[in-house]
Amino acid sequence: MESYEPERLSPVQLAAMRRSLTNGRGALTRRSLLRASGMGALALGGIATLGACGIPPAGRAEGAAAADDHSAKEKEVTFSNWTEYMDVSDDEKSRPTLEAFTKRTGIRVKYTEDINDNVEFFGKIKPQLAAGQNTGRDLICVTDWLAARIIRLGWAQKLDPSNLPHAFANVSAQFRTPDWDPGRAYSYPWTGIPTVIAYNAKATGGRKVDSVTQLLDDPKLKGRVSFLSEMRDTVGMTLLDQGKDPGKFTDTDFDGAIGRLQKAVDKKQIRRFTGNDYTADLSKGDIAACVGWAGDIIQLQADNPDIKFAIPAAGYITSSDNLLVPAQARHKTNAEKLIDYYYEPPVAAQLAAYINYVCPVDGVRDELATIDESMASNTLILPDREMAAKSRSFRSLSTEEETAYEEKFAKLIGA
Repeated sequence: MESYEPERLSPVQLAAMRRSLTNGRGALTRRSLLRASGMGALALGGIATLGACGIPPAGRAEGAAAADDHSAKEKEVTFSNWTEYMDVSDDEKSRPTLEAFTKRTGIRVKYTEDINDNVEFFGKIKPQLAAGQNTGRDLICVTDWLAARIIRLGWAQKLDPSNLPHAFANVSAQFRTPDWDPGRAYSYPWTGIPTVIAYNAKATGGRKVDSVTQLLDDPKLKGRVSFLSEMRDTVGMTLLDQGKDPGKFTDTDFDGAIGRLQKAVDKKQIRRFTGNDYTADLSKGDIAACVGWAGDIIQLQADNPDIKFAIPAAGYITSSDNLLVPAQARHKTNAEKLIDYYYEPPVAAQLAAYINYVCPVDGVRDELATIDESMASNTLILPDREMAAKSRSFRSLSTEEETAYEEKFAKLIGA
């Protein structure tokens, strides 16, 4: 294993993390359906610690050397995940899908909800990974930007396709080829998190709002529009509206999106940039329309029929949480069998019915309909083919790009 000199997080990156913690996705619980997609949310103490110790830069891309696999003799697998990201029985005493996996395979799952945010978790496992040691975990679930970094550093094991027939066949097209892991050689998505346009039909007088252009230019919405304080979501949606691909944009493209947003700020079209706190104003109608997170919209619609969402013709941003096998994991084959199990449609449907995120597994609609018809028809949980085709991901950023972009975005939003 190569050694890496630590890099310090810039003040701009730390400020972006604090925004996410205070009122962005990072401030929410798992059942809120959202979480930080950028650098991740931090405990306040963790921010100071990471600022001092740094996160290692992206290095090699070939992945970790295969560790000794004890799966055949040791029928167990250790799985680290986020809180409330797994189905639970009505009496909250068991996890039905995990128990069914153990009953079928004989593999015991040690399931731990020990991921509270991406950066904090990475701080826990980085010393072992950097030293070429076992982290004590066979399977982890991290957001796309961190998954990309772990893979580039060579700290994830390449997966064996022969152990993943369902996953290979059933992963949805919109999640199949991220720029950081084309063909899913090292990872598989656990869930997707869409960024969409939301509006209060009562506040808009029944008018539909379905484009960023409307948000930025419609005089009838002036002063009643909000965008998100997460850079990737707001800039990504604006890039799409300008005909640019968030997966391939240039510095010039980014500056163009910032300039477009700045004009709307200057003419007071945009009321403010928010974290999840836009939800109360949207429900009341103080904000007529906004860029928001799909999980919020599902929750708001349950209590307010005036809350609607729209997928712009130009497309929308989706981030993802992803399963990886860390370097030196002791039970790689068992972990791969567990990944594959969750790509069987009946199992995937049972999980989706509980957590309500976008399911990355094809073929679950009929299965989910037997559990809850309304979920099966909700495109924020199961995107239809047209919606899935419009999904785009914000490309991976170098440390230098992230610092520069966050600085410009912070100036835009007055952070």
